[in-house]
Amino acid sequence: MNTAVPFSPLVALVGNPNCGKTALFNRLTGARQKVANFAGVTVERKIGRYLGRSGRVWQILDLPGTYSINASTPDEHITQAVITGQHESEPMPDAIVCVVDATNLRRGLRIALELKQLKLPMVLAVNMIDVAEKRHIQIDLDALSALLDMPVVDTVAVRPHGEASLLAALEQLPLRFEKNPPVQLLPVSVMELQDEVNVILGKCVRNQAPASAWTDKIDRVILHPIFGTALFLVLMFLVFQAVFSWATWPMDLIKNGVEGLGNVVQADMPAGVLRDLITQGIIGGSGAVLVFLPQIVILFFFILTLEDSGYLPRAAFLLDRLMGSVGLSGRAFIPLLSSFACAIPGIMSTRTIQNPRDRLITIMIAPLMTCSARLPVYALIIAAFIPDRPVLGLLNLQGLVLFILYMAGIVAAMVVAWVMKPRKKTHHALMLELPDYRWPNLRNLVLGLWERIRIFVTRVGTIILSLMVLLWFLSSFPGAPPDATHPAIYYSIAGLLGRGLEVIFAPIGFNWQICIALVPGMAAREVAVAALGTVYSLSQHGDNLTQTLQPLIARSWSLPTALSLLAWYVFAPQCIATLSVVKRETNSWRYPFIMAAYLFGLAYFASFLTYHTALQFLG
Repeated sequence: MNTAVPFSPLVALVGNPNCGKTALFNRLTGARQKVANFAGVTVERKIGRYLGRSGRVWQILDLPGTYSINASTPDEHITQAVITGQHESEPMPDAIVCVVDATNLRRGLRIALELKQLKLPMVLAVNMIDVAEKRHIQIDLDALSALLDMPVVDTVAVRPHGEASLLAALEQLPLRFEKNPPVQLLPVSVMELQDEVNVILGKCVRNQAPASAWTDKIDRVILHPIFGTALFLVLMFLVFQAVFSWATWPMDLIKNGVEGLGNVVQADMPAGVLRDLITQGIIGGSGAVLVFLPQIVILFFFILTLEDSGYLPRAAFLLDRLMGSVGLSGRAFIPLLSSFACAIPGIMSTRTIQNPRDRLITIMIAPLMTCSARLPVYALIIAAFIPDRPVLGLLNLQGLVLFILYMAGIVAAMVVAWVMKPRKKTHHALMLELPDYRWPNLRNLVLGLWERIRIFVTRVGTIILSLMVLLWFLSSFPGAPPDATHPAIYYSIAGLLGRGLEVIFAPIGFNWQICIALVPGMAAREVAVAALGTVYSLSQHGDNLTQTLQPLIARSWSLPTALSLLAWYVFAPQCIATLSVVKRETNSWRYPFIMAAYLFGLAYFASFLTYHTALQFLG
């Protein structure tokens, strides 16, 4: 019997940024994709698969966007190394799909001609052909195929079956079963390359129309230095209002479900260590974080919508002058915006910044952007201490406080960047392509949100759950002595640690329970909420054990303490993974240590100032 594994070709998607390459990858692979990092670096690696009509399983590798295979940035170096077979841990692809924007063939064909050097089976996917047709751009695909000597197909990645012609072309490729040897790229004259592109365009493209009139009209407002900036601030403000206003119902649903599950386990299991572990450690700890999933989903919905609509590059262009005043360029905007999701991908995306000093400064201030892991902490404290009431008849006070916290991180980042910038003027002009506006694609939004939900739930089920079980153990043993006058946790290992740290943190209003929660919060910021849930549930007696965390801290903390903890979380680098990524990106331990030192210093100073100011005015 023949038991040989069927040949599963590896196809690399290569193309310029904003050509729809990732949308095409999502169309081909759907949810059958894995996201990791290339070995040894923090460049994201996305690979998926699909089953062809012939029964063959195709592997699709989505490589970082690049303008040339003659690399000048870390992202482009990865793409170059993979497609030439020179990457130490990534096999050379069996075929290449070069994705180009039908409305900007002049740019896309340059990389297509460069890729021909590889002599690999190749298909040119002319994407967004529907947009080109609306602009009356006529592309002779047959003539283009003859001139390039490769299959050329049209695709519409945002439409169902918009990839059908590409799938058919892939099935016809003359694939080799043995791996191709590594290829050494030859130097290419940019001028000669562009001359060849111009000749091809002259023979294949007719009636090329200018950019969308609607895009021009909208940009007159969006890119206006005054109206555009005001619109950006209003838009961001409305996003944070929605995070609180829209999430109430699903949060209540999750909270009631978690409480109901805990009550069932509490009633059905016999009293003992195992029941306490499940109710207080696992359900109480994980549930305290899971309840904030709706707010994270809402935040990412807006970020993905703005990205898919074409607004984010314009925001970068709009903020270029402001960022230039602190020594950065508008290119730092996208990495900093990514840091609102998590500082790790934000730091990774600084690879697109070519100026080394700009890149280093952006890395150093990225953790000051309020990542989604802080949102559970903010939401818990704001809900417990800030009244849910309207302001000026339109605004929500809780949403307003959340907006202020986010702005505090942004302002602090700009101040730190200004301090770090060289004293002589080194601002570089921003050259950025602005794509046309388009309606966000529902499929891409759903896949993006699903990926964020999966990551968050996985963290709850792995890192957070493991830390909560460990914290429960440290908080439960050794038990209280016979003459105990405090809850058992007070005498535990965690209690001793918390009381030791309280000496340091008492000047900023933190009690020993908060100090305990800060320690596991170093692994991931949102763990602090689960840790507080475990600590305070173990600090209660009798009926109080089943009460939610929010009213418990509202009774246990003063308002100055709550405000001080909010200030702490704006600055403190409570994420070891972020520091490790900084080390890998800078190839030095110097910068992670500098980052941790200045952020802890800022956090302590801000909390001290907040706490004592609040004591002075609020008593």
